[in-house]
Amino acid sequence: MDVVTIGESMALFTPDTTGKMRYASQFSRKFAGAETNVAIGVTRLGLQAGWISRVGNDELGKALISFVRGEGVDISQVKKDTQAQTGLYFKELRSEQDVRVYYYRAGSAASKLSPTDINEDYIASAKYLHLTGITPALSESCYQAVKQAIEYAKKHNITIIFDPNIREKLWGSKEKARQVLLEIAAEADIVLPGVSEAAYLFGQHELEQYGSFFLENGAEVVILKQGSKGASFFTKEEQTFVPGYPIERVVDPIGAGDGFAAGVISGLLEKLPLEKTLARANAIGAMVTMVNGDVEGLPDIEEMERFVHDTKEDVSR
Repeated sequence: MDVVTIGESMALFTPDTTGKMRYASQFSRKFAGAETNVAIGVTRLGLQAGWISRVGNDELGKALISFVRGEGVDISQVKKDTQAQTGLYFKELRSEQDVRVYYYRAGSAASKLSPTDINEDYIASAKYLHLTGITPALSESCYQAVKQAIEYAKKHNITIIFDPNIREKLWGSKEKARQVLLEIAAEADIVLPGVSEAAYLFGQHELEQYGSFFLENGAEVVILKQGSKGASFFTKEEQTFVPGYPIERVVDPIGAGDGFAAGVISGLLEKLPLEKTLARANAIGAMVTMVNGDVEGLPDIEEMERFVHDTKEDVSR
């Protein structure tokens, strides 16, 4: 494996019309989750990704496994739970500027993940371990599973990349969230916070200070996402800002950060310099926002190159 990731994916239902969901009568069903979004993004870029999780032994769970496997992601470490259901969520597109998400995941199969679900040899087979702050927020057993994965990764010198991906509603306590997220960030080699997440963890400061705080906390590389503006990277030796790609219209912003993470991982695996890696990540993040759905806008290499170099052609012939 090039990268292994751990976490929950769910069935995603989106109204076929914009506006308040209470008036919707027809929905489209898709699948999404931060970790599988990243795994699929990496796979589309020609690399190998594996996913560790649990799903319900129900129709949604079976369809979810089929979908992720169909995208080329290894699902050999995904277990079917006969006692818990597959989680789901709804995405409400009230307008281009107002997108709301409603989760129905309490007690889901993925929330039952535990250290016994983490296979040491599987972690050791990877070059990168990708983690988000969502998984440890799901339950105490999920938190312990993440800690077990980190222990195995450290033992086998696997690079750990961590996206805080803060979901306040899952944590309940801001202090608990800060404690756990900073604990995991300290174990990670590469950290991918957004500006608002950095402020959540450290309070209001200048951008450069956020880079310093994460480095002092234990990370070797900090990549600070600044939305459509672009992103900056920080190491002990240097810091550089890489501008984003302007787009005319944002259709759906959900999943852009996961596309960004896939771009970072693929760039690093291809040994690209950090500046070029961030340029790729910015491009993929922008492309994801142009399509409705979390993974539908994730590009392959050819599509990404065409977007970056902008052929100005509206139709491929």
